[in-house]
Amino acid sequence: MATEEIGTTRAGAEGRGEPAYLRRRPAPALRPLVAWYSGYRMAGTPGTVHRGLPSPYLTMIVTLDDPLVIAAHPDPHIPPGSYDTLVGGLHTTPALIANDGRQSGVQLALTPLGARALLGTPAGELSGLDVDGADVLGPLAGELRERLLWARGWEQRFAVLDTALSRRARLTREQPAQVARAWRRMLASGGDVTVSGLAREVGWSTRHLNGRFREEIGLPPKEAARVVRFDRVRRRLQSAAGSGSRPLLADAAAACGYYDQAHLAREFGAFAGCSPSRWLAEEGGQFRNVQVTGHGGAADSAI
Repeated sequence: MATEEIGTTRAGAEGRGEPAYLRRRPAPALRPLVAWYSGYRMAGTPGTVHRGLPSPYLTMIVTLDDPLVIAAHPDPHIPPGSYDTLVGGLHTTPALIANDGRQSGVQLALTPLGARALLGTPAGELSGLDVDGADVLGPLAGELRERLLWARGWEQRFAVLDTALSRRARLTREQPAQVARAWRRMLASGGDVTVSGLAREVGWSTRHLNGRFREEIGLPPKEAARVVRFDRVRRRLQSAAGSGSRPLLADAAAACGYYDQAHLAREFGAFAGCSPSRWLAEEGGQFRNVQVTGHGGAADSAI
């Protein structure tokens, strides 16, 4: 990926010399709500269709250049569209994103437990959906984009996000402690949990846990655990591709709790719509030339 200036936007000349991709964690007070920010810039690359894969985080994107074009949503009933800002819930099938070779913006990974505070709605209300940012954030969506366009460089844009989201975060009815505990346990285990085990741990019936978990997180526990495990294995493959080494699918499958390589391939087909090898061939190049600031966290692909 090549760096370039943003062009005709007011962020214009500040694009020169910026990393094509930069990620960092938000201000400490926001970290229970937002896992990380990602700034991305691509130009002069061949047009492609990128797969937006399921993950344990809701997605918020604010573009800095051309609109984000969704060729196919996780929910096939939603028609293709273009977005200056977008908010997406947890999903179990990929979004297909048309890239004409020029894209720039900021992506936020929102935790399901932070959806109420930042979006004003439980994550379950956005399950499987991609919506215009204004439909969720109201006027703040356009205001935030305007501020990011005026900002000079990635670090200043991230500071704009810290300020705006800190003001946005509000006291709302919190998730039941049992749901928060089950979700954190699921993440810590890499998805290697059972619904019955989680229910026993939090003191609820499996039926009650299923209902409340889906409302607050966006997926029932069994599906959420599959997504967490899938996210873990694809990041392992991504990290290997980014370092220039050849990912070994059998080793990745064993390390991430799959029965065997065939099980990994089936899950990859379900969540990505293709095999692991095809995904790596299509998108492996984007895993190089990534910069991560000193706030911690591993590199991640944009969108």
